[in-house]
Amino acid sequence: MSLGTYKLIPESFDPIASQRSQNTATITLTADVPLTAQATGHLVGMAGPLPARLGIDRDALARAGFTGERGQALVLPGADGATVLVGIGEEYCSTYGYSHRTPADLRDAAAAFARAAHRHASIALVLHGSQEQGWLGTPAEQAQMVTEGVLLARYRYVQLKPHSTHVPLRELAIVGAGPGADAAVARGRILARAACLARDLANTPPSHLTATDLGRIAVALGAEAGVAVETWDLARIIAEGCGGLLGVNAGSVEEPRVIRLDYTPEHPNGRSIAFVGKGIMYDSGGISLKPSDPMHFAMKMDMAGAAAVLAAVLALPSLGCETAASAYLMCTDNMPSGSAMKLGDVLSIRGGTTVEVKNSDAEGRLVMSDALVLASEREPDAIVDVATLTGAALAALGTHTAALFGTDERLVEQVESSAGRADESVWRLPLERRYRPQLDSQIADISNMGGKHAGATTAALFLAEFTAGIPWAHLDIAGTMQAEADDAWRTQGATGFGTRLLIDLALTFDR
Repeated sequence: MSLGTYKLIPESFDPIASQRSQNTATITLTADVPLTAQATGHLVGMAGPLPARLGIDRDALARAGFTGERGQALVLPGADGATVLVGIGEEYCSTYGYSHRTPADLRDAAAAFARAAHRHASIALVLHGSQEQGWLGTPAEQAQMVTEGVLLARYRYVQLKPHSTHVPLRELAIVGAGPGADAAVARGRILARAACLARDLANTPPSHLTATDLGRIAVALGAEAGVAVETWDLARIIAEGCGGLLGVNAGSVEEPRVIRLDYTPEHPNGRSIAFVGKGIMYDSGGISLKPSDPMHFAMKMDMAGAAAVLAAVLALPSLGCETAASAYLMCTDNMPSGSAMKLGDVLSIRGGTTVEVKNSDAEGRLVMSDALVLASEREPDAIVDVATLTGAALAALGTHTAALFGTDERLVEQVESSAGRADESVWRLPLERRYRPQLDSQIADISNMGGKHAGATTAALFLAEFTAGIPWAHLDIAGTMQAEADDAWRTQGATGFGTRLLIDLALTFDR
């Protein structure tokens, strides 16, 4: 048997079945804590009266080390189930200068409760007095934040851990949410399910999820969601002239795939948006081999952009999105071998632009250039791409904030607004044209590598060359693709960053 083609995949492993089973917990809106609740959460600030039902005072909490600071949790066992106190901090934050607690704060508090109650399958979170606690947003919006926070925090990737002790969430009761919250809970569930799909795909080992596998999953899930999905095999990719993708794939024994998605609204508003996702299923760096370090280990997540785009588009039908959306996912390994792309090679991108390869580890921009041309040929109102593109973005902004670039002010502002609502932090970096000469080539139209500095900007400038003047925004999620430890709604491992942002953008997009 050839070890080059053998996959150590248990027969029971089925990523499609895994996605169908995500977030199956029952979520109810109740006036009081149900008898089935094994753990009940209460939100407690650093000052103000405590809920009478707790039967405890501030002095007792202080002796237990609980002050009510944001994110703090205290579990009190009881005969009728555990009581979980979750700190929500001061109503006025002198550090950041806000005087009310935001919806994102409530999402984080719900996540802190869900983690503290991780041993329990049936839980309830009490929102009585939420207005007095200074929460912004309507009761419906608050119910959505609780739903998202709990479901995202209880996520665990356990498909390959047959002996896992993880307790799946079975029931969530939101107590005192107020009228009209049912639709908001459904929306929160859809958003969380989409993010968990993106997480599952990015967490899956590369031998278990090839480009071909992802295409198969996309077709199956697309049929269920009502999204048209088309996959291009190697022969079709050659015929379409996608030289960037073909060059990166040259060193791999696995075929590449282009996955095209089309969402057609039932009630269209006449607007259209295109998404592009980087789908490098595993990035060794190619001939420019990466060092064997933690970042190399994380390169199974170099397809996190494609995962976010796929999950986002699949969610649009359930949310009644009125904007038409298309997407291109460019999927391949980047591997070293005797047939691999070499430094100095010149690739011909779809449309004819030639690119000199100066670094085979700058492969993401090569596959995405093909996709941007494909997307622009259909003349959408805007194009947004998502990619784990540069270590420079990670170095500049760390692991909590993605780099944002764009050619259109209105589109960039819409992306920023969607990021704020999703609590997926972005920061705009300059698309400084004075760095463009760094990409010049003596023998081709452009090279795939700039100079020593401003790596995130030169990568964005490269991509901008292929957008045909269509309003375009670029999200570099190299830093935000994963969390090293549990952090609010971000579960350790792949974060699914960008999924909920893109969904919000599609729902609110205005040209």
